Amino acid sequence: MLQIIFAIAISYLIGSLPTAYIFGRVLKGVDIRQHGSGNVGATNAMRILGKGPGIVVLLLDILKGFLAVMLLPRLFKTPSEITIILIGLACVSGHIWTVFLGFKGGKGIAATLGVLLALGARIPGLSPILGLVFLVWLVFFLLFRIVSLASILGGLSLPIFTLAFSRSKVLIALSLALALLAIWRHKSNISRLLQGKESRII
Repeated sequence: MLQIIFAIAISYLIGSLPTAYIFGRVLKGVDIRQHGSGNVGATNAMRILGKGPGIVVLLLDILKGFLAVMLLPRLFKTPSEITIILIGLACVSGHIWTVFLGFKGGKGIAATLGVLLALGARIPGLSPILGLVFLVWLVFFLLFRIVSLASILGGLSLPIFTLAFSRSKVLIALSLALALLAIWRHKSNISRLLQGKESRII
């Protein structure tokens, strides 16, 4: 049990690393929370710091989730499916509620993607579901060029596909939790979408 607690705690700290905030301070000497949408994530980093740094932030945030799920269960010898999923959730939670910025972080989409990619590598039969979720995200992003819309719809498709493929109850619960987190963290985006004011990436 102690090993599981340590693994979850370290995963949370990995997720808590505020990549966009650090890049803003180092590259431009700005607090990214005071600019653009105020969000500590890759999309806002792209707006404020430029596409290059924004892409690097995105990749690093994905890497946080991927490495946490791939390495920590092996390091702490906690290979059960439910423990791996808890480690993944801890990393996403760290990204959303980072201890380093007063428990106010990003929306968790990039970290979630990294977690899902690692889960796909560790859990047999999950990769086709993730491929379909990515396809949903890509189609809506290419159609509308709105990251938040694509992320919301991609998140909502995850539990649908998980149910359709008859995955375990634990994975279904995870998919529902991630979908709810995606919706909750995008409340302001949903409001702007309904008003037709959400920013597009050209």
